[in-house]
Amino acid sequence: MKLPALEEGVLIRRYKRFLADIETGSGDHITIHCPNTGAMTGCAETGATVWYSKSDNPKRKYPHTWELVDSGHGIVSVNTGRANSLVGEALEAGVIGELRPETIRAEAAIPEGDGRFDFHLRCGARDVYVEVKSVTLLQNGTLGSFPDAVSARATKHLKALMQRVAAGDRAVLVFCAQHCGIEAVTPAADIDATYAATLKEASAAGVEILAYGCRTDLEEFVIDRKLPVMLQG
Repeated sequence: MKLPALEEGVLIRRYKRFLADIETGSGDHITIHCPNTGAMTGCAETGATVWYSKSDNPKRKYPHTWELVDSGHGIVSVNTGRANSLVGEALEAGVIGELRPETIRAEAAIPEGDGRFDFHLRCGARDVYVEVKSVTLLQNGTLGSFPDAVSARATKHLKALMQRVAAGDRAVLVFCAQHCGIEAVTPAADIDATYAATLKEASAAGVEILAYGCRTDLEEFVIDRKLPVMLQG
């Protein structure tokens, strides 16, 4: 994924979930949009180096968007909305070896349920439903954890994936580690015990749990490697 043109700054504070104040390279203080609703633990420390883009849309109240941060343990894409695009590109490029789709459709309605899965694939004679989760929380060295806050929505998605397995389809959860320092992924049981227990249940029920890591050179952000998944208990 090609990144937009980026400018460098220093984080002053992140607040109200969607806003951050930064100091630009020229010393100006500006408010930028933060495209991340999570806790952003370890990714929003005062004084951290950040990179941001600028929109040409004159209607935007805050034309700048926070894209990357140097966490001190690796560069992180804080724009969680990019996870689906990263996985979509990886599927098309054949990077995710477990999935070799003939067709890829984004934002597929959940059959017999509410909401949408991130992707519907056709792999041979099988329907494959894929849900993507962005991982930015780094704990215990190089171990990434999900979620970084209690997420009933994420648990709901796991249950929907289990229903697809029961219906005879393939169901896949892909953890997209947008923190370049992450080398393995685990459920954050200390943050959301329900999600951790449901993830283990989903795996036992036949939901395929995958994790992939990313790299960046500040011009491109891509999925480049498979990561181990460590289920607890």
